[in-house]
Amino acid sequence: MSAAKKLVRILAARSGDSIELAFATADGDTVKVLASEDQIDQLVDELEDILNSPADDD
Repeated sequence: MSAAKKLVRILAARSGDSIELAFATADGDTVKVLASEDQIDQLVDELEDILNSPADDD
């Protein structure tokens, strides 16, 4: 797996039956992915779990 890059912007738009997510990174790269509504629901659930859990001290 490649090294993590710093995220600077996220864009989301409908693309037919899918949702297109575009992730722009600090080094100028943009990665686009297509996701289903179910995948977006799962992503939202996971992010909410992370945001609602105690922060690590690392």
